Amino acid sequence: MMEKEKLIELIDYTLLSPVASKEIIKTFCLEAITHGFRTVFVNPWYVPYAYTILSPHGIKVGAPIGFSLGGATTRVKVEETKAAIEDGASEIDMLVNLGAVKSREFNAVYQDIDAVVRAAGGLTTKVIIETSLLNLAEKREVTEIVMAAGADFVKTATGFNGGGATVEDIELLSNISQGKIGVKAAGGIRTYEDTVKMIEAGATRIGASGAVAIIQNRKSKADY
Repeated sequence: MMEKEKLIELIDYTLLSPVASKEIIKTFCLEAITHGFRTVFVNPWYVPYAYTILSPHGIKVGAPIGFSLGGATTRVKVEETKAAIEDGASEIDMLVNLGAVKSREFNAVYQDIDAVVRAAGGLTTKVIIETSLLNLAEKREVTEIVMAAGADFVKTATGFNGGGATVEDIELLSNISQGKIGVKAAGGIRTYEDTVKMIEAGATRIGASGAVAIIQNRKSKADY
């Protein structure tokens, strides 16, 4: 069994519903404090509010960029990144330009990621590639680009565009990256068992809106 504290360290607790109210965000933040999660992700508009609640407790706030389709221009993604950081975000999860990937305009894909990484100024940056929408060759190509552009993680999915993390994709991304960058599994991870499978496959970070349920599952199995 994985130790509870180790599991908590690996999980980004997320609430990215487009209809989440301020009261729901507050409850979410209080849950993060109660359970000791290290990082939470909320939509950019809520970053200042979440930061106000969480920063006294040493919990980081992350923001999704170019969410959830990835088709925003690089200039927009850069400004969104800068604004999120000004508002208190200390981790950035950007969505790759999927249209550019499908058009095989890989230089544009690189420039898009590179610009956001630079705008993040050394803060942890993850790149969402939507594995369920890519073929094997595209997954390989894009992961190599993510590494070359200086991002810290490659991430499987938003959870909003169909599909999500699979053991096979985590193994693939882990094999490509060879420990040079982290691998974040996200999308459809709902149980302790799911989480452990992803970690065993090579995930070094987990994104989950069901993080509390995962931890509670873990506690019940370990008889905490």
